[in-house]
Amino acid sequence: MKTLISSTLGAALLFFVSQSAAQDRFADVSISVTPLNGSAYMLQGAGGNIGVSAGDDGVLIIDDQFAPLAPKISAALGDIATDTPSYVINTHYHGDHTGSNAFFHDNKGATIFAHENVRIRLANDDSIGKAALPVVTFEDGIKIHFNDETLTVFHLANGHTDGDSVVWFEEANVLHTGDLFFNERFPYIDLGAGGTVEGYIKAVETLLGKIDGKTKIIPGHGPLANKADYENFLAMIKATKTWVEEQKAAGLSVDQAVEKGLPEQYAKWDWSFITEEKWIKTLY
Repeated sequence: MKTLISSTLGAALLFFVSQSAAQDRFADVSISVTPLNGSAYMLQGAGGNIGVSAGDDGVLIIDDQFAPLAPKISAALGDIATDTPSYVINTHYHGDHTGSNAFFHDNKGATIFAHENVRIRLANDDSIGKAALPVVTFEDGIKIHFNDETLTVFHLANGHTDGDSVVWFEEANVLHTGDLFFNERFPYIDLGAGGTVEGYIKAVETLLGKIDGKTKIIPGHGPLANKADYENFLAMIKATKTWVEEQKAAGLSVDQAVEKGLPEQYAKWDWSFITEEKWIKTLY
């Protein structure tokens, strides 16, 4: 009995400590708000960038970062229009984009939209409750008519994951790419969740074909961008992919390619999550 009580108390303490650590990690995070065109705004905090449509019809958000940040995100939305969004669109299933789903569903009554594979992947995670699951799913895409604008949501297959969606504010000429764009840094391609390098490149090429020089781009991560930034990002991916293929053709193993390292001009794309080493291994 003492052993059982000790184990139970230990588990409870571990949970409390982990929860406290999560809260402390985000204690100093602030949510910045950038007005774009029309009803569109961009929110930045920690995790994926948030897109917002705010106007007479209410508020719609695209992605919602980590769960501990939900009250701060809600407060920032309240400063724009209302802290009670009617809709949440998830661009994919990763926790830094879906972590506040349950908060906005349970506490604010938001309806969550996403590609079918997002719901499947979230539902298969035992740590995620029903409230965090998208309730409206689609295969190819949907259109949402909101705040006198048309928001076109469409799926691009096997790029970052197998459930990627982007959101196009047609009248405002604003594009939220989700993680099909990491501005100024190497991208994360989730090879274990249906992402592929070839699919990622194809998705970026498709999106570049839909926008113009005046389009404001909300990337999944990094600062607000334009078409030239996105073209530069694609050029980096293609050039580093070619470099890795050349190393393979020359007989270098992945470890040898990592040791050799990319040409110096690509060092600036390295960051804490996707380092040069990880990017080379992804491409290899």
